[in-house]
Amino acid sequence: MPAARSSESVSPTSRMPWVTIDTEALKANWRTLDALSGRARTGAAVKADGYGLGATRVAKALFEAGCRDFFVAWVEEGVSLREGLNAAGYGDARIYVLQGVYLADVPACLAARLIPVLSNLAEIANWCEGLERADARAAAALQFETGMNRLGIDAGELSIVKAAIAGGTLDVRLIMSHLASADEGTVQRKAQHAEFLALTEAFPGIERSLSNSAGSFLGPDFAFDLVRPGIALYGGRAGEPSDGQLKPVATLTAAVLQVRTAKAGEAAGYGAAAKLSRDTRIATVGLGYADGYLRAASGAGVPLRETRPGAMAFVAGHHVPVLGRVSMDLTLLDVTEVPADLVEPGVRAEFFGPNVAIDDVADAAGTIAYELLTGLGRRVARMAVKDLDYFNRLE
Repeated sequence: MPAARSSESVSPTSRMPWVTIDTEALKANWRTLDALSGRARTGAAVKADGYGLGATRVAKALFEAGCRDFFVAWVEEGVSLREGLNAAGYGDARIYVLQGVYLADVPACLAARLIPVLSNLAEIANWCEGLERADARAAAALQFETGMNRLGIDAGELSIVKAAIAGGTLDVRLIMSHLASADEGTVQRKAQHAEFLALTEAFPGIERSLSNSAGSFLGPDFAFDLVRPGIALYGGRAGEPSDGQLKPVATLTAAVLQVRTAKAGEAAGYGAAAKLSRDTRIATVGLGYADGYLRAASGAGVPLRETRPGAMAFVAGHHVPVLGRVSMDLTLLDVTEVPADLVEPGVRAEFFGPNVAIDDVADAAGTIAYELLTGLGRRVARMAVKDLDYFNRLE
């Protein structure tokens, strides 16, 4: 994944979009989830560059909160994360690679002390052969299929896996699976739980992990030895039980570039999608779908507006609607109800954060908070709240 712009590339007077990251809120969310997990450890999914917020920044903060188990998707992500954590002196973190290994990946895994999550017999063979070539022994995890039909070893292959372990090369430290419907009903998750229990009886003494973010709210029966929250850490909704328990972590803002008044009867934006029924003050903001603010969140002119309202933003203490279609670099806001002296070029509008819930924006766009965070564009700078405070003191 290409590196995002860091705070060092942002001028204190920049009009470009940025997302501020509240690492204290991130730590608080981890502690909330950790308290729910009982005796189980609480890990953290930091794949996709820390859900778009910077994997090393996120992992360092979570390590400081007490987290020691981190999950990435690819070996390359794991190598980068290990380098970042080592540089901070956090070398005893465990980093799991969820999408397994090719034979060629094994040396990099060994060098960076990564723990591959092996999800089929070919990956097990790759890992064992790589270890034999390197004359090494290293920990691995196994993922089993329990009903999601995505990644996982089938129950019918259990005897082959046990034979590989008995051979002495495969050192399994964790058995895991993944809940498909943790936040949606009970039938499938109960079935997965039962199948996981039955599978893991074949591996006495080896740690187990089943729960994701929503699973963290299902009680100790689902916690096992290690829970693996993702979106909940970043303040996103993880099913109804999470409502009110999690703090927003990311705040996306962009600057007003121009304010104009259009007359009743005129239209605004591409396709004249926004028909103005009154004289309207329009703030044009420097944020668009190239930055990851989805066109589907538009105030008009997209199919979803037939079934649900468009997204809102927050400007000068007021919630305001997105007006017309979101374009590549620009979004229009209807600021008619905001006092005119409060909205001028340079004023920043919040598109999600403490005043505009990220899940509400996702609902307006017909998607989920995960996509909004991981889809943040490269030109959106990521900065910690303390960096923003520093910039504000310069102004």
